Amino acid sequence: MPGTRNILYFVIGALIIAVGVLGYNLYQTKKEPEGLQINLGPDGLKIQNK
Repeated sequence: MPGTRNILYFVIGALIIAVGVLGYNLYQTKKEPEGLQINLGPDGLKIQNK
């Protein structure tokens, strides 16, 4: 029985870590990039410093 409980704690800890990593990756993809942004569109060329 004690071995089963340790495995359960390990699985719960791994799931918490996985959720944290996935949340951080989602945050990084949604974050606006820093630096110089160059856009070419119908209004012409736009250069913005972020």
